[in-house]
Amino acid sequence: MPNHAIHCLPLDLGPGLEGGFFGRQGGVSPPPYDSLNVGLGVGDEPGRVAENRRRIREHLGLTVLVSARQVHGDRILCLSAPLAADAEHDGYDALITDQPGLGLMIQQADCQAVVIFEPVRRVVANVHVGWRGSVAGIIGAVVRRLREEFGAEAARLRAAISPSLGPCCAEFIPYQDTLPASFHPYQSRPAHFDFWAISRMQLMQAGVPAAGIRVAGICTRCQTGYFSYRREGVTGRGATVVALP
Repeated sequence: MPNHAIHCLPLDLGPGLEGGFFGRQGGVSPPPYDSLNVGLGVGDEPGRVAENRRRIREHLGLTVLVSARQVHGDRILCLSAPLAADAEHDGYDALITDQPGLGLMIQQADCQAVVIFEPVRRVVANVHVGWRGSVAGIIGAVVRRLREEFGAEAARLRAAISPSLGPCCAEFIPYQDTLPASFHPYQSRPAHFDFWAISRMQLMQAGVPAAGIRVAGICTRCQTGYFSYRREGVTGRGATVVALP
């Protein structure tokens, strides 16, 4: 297997934050999980997944990486104490912390990771946003938790939307049975939806300033440097990781 370097797209949310959006190169997993697969539930060998996660930790200079066995729901895990070792928690789709050096990892293969950062209160969230999460309003729920439990000010929030399924490829048939009427105006063409714009709308509805929202604008189905369930079916999971220095 070629020895490709790890590719990590910066978060672009200003100083005071570590992390980024990772492509699929730079790991040890063989096809169809090649090569930086971080997903434990897709058929890859767990030892390879552990090594891939270690490489991501090392790339970012972190000692602890926290993830979730995501379920396309709206449960939020708040981590307000230091951890001594990596952990994966079952049944959550959003992670929040105010602890320095604790890496929050979202796993994805077309779904969005939405990073939300409050630089004054020094608190960060990493949110798994598939279409079910969009329908459930998980972005708004995370912003409420940031405000209520950590004193975050919505006007200070910054957000970044990861590489994910773009409006070119996000086809839903029949969308009338799965997506609410409020999403229907966000069609890029018949039955294709701009979920980048939907997430941007939900962030703004929650009070995040438009000027503070960054969209990577990279479609994971079109760009072969990222894992894509829609393109490949059996495949790995990529990582979006964020940490307070």
